[in-house]
Amino acid sequence: MTEKLKKWINESDSIVFFGGAGVSCESGIPDFRSKDGVFDVIRKFGYSPEELLSVKFFHRNPAVFFEYYRKTLSKTGFFPNPAHLALASLERSGKLKCVITQNVDNLHQMAGSRCVYELHGSAYRNYCTKCGKFHSIDFINTTFPVPLCECGGTVKPDVVLYGEPLDEEVFGEAVRQVSRADMLIVGGTSLSVYPAASIIRYYRGNRLVLINKDSTPYDNYADLLIHDSIGLVLGRAVNTDE
Repeated sequence: MTEKLKKWINESDSIVFFGGAGVSCESGIPDFRSKDGVFDVIRKFGYSPEELLSVKFFHRNPAVFFEYYRKTLSKTGFFPNPAHLALASLERSGKLKCVITQNVDNLHQMAGSRCVYELHGSAYRNYCTKCGKFHSIDFINTTFPVPLCECGGTVKPDVVLYGEPLDEEVFGEAVRQVSRADMLIVGGTSLSVYPAASIIRYYRGNRLVLINKDSTPYDNYADLLIHDSIGLVLGRAVNTDE
């Protein structure tokens, strides 16, 4: 199957990649739903994920929000894995037009990808809710208990919380890229989080590749289905030595 993937990549000129938490798991970042994952940590705090990760909770109880947030989504010290590096290599070759990601960890950019649509925002961008000034992830991680801007405003991570819509411009451009692609590679995502997962429906080509260790609701739609490590598969299919 890897050989078929490699052949399709070589024959395609407008590839789009859409990925989720599974891409970063191979860098050591926990996913959301597995044991000891993000949601499991939340439950140990005594809340449901939908409550603690909501914009209402952020405003109502920011100290608890940031205590949890620092333990999960704003952790640093992780590095790109072979999947990130393979995608960056494909972009440099001109074949990959963009990466669309549900992750907020900045690893695609660290690997060298330049055209990245972050559907759920980024933990590396944080802004003051009062004056709009941006702050680094290190500021979030070293300012306790609640990171406050010089103006006195609370600094909010630029990530999409429950109760907040996706950025319409980012989502719209991602849809446009998928609809124009001659090959769509989907990897490391359960395709169960909406509206992000709906992006796959806009693909009109006949080279839909799904790479995921577990099954997804869209497996039957795939033209090529691979249940394996995404880093291993992309690492083998893409020449990263150019």
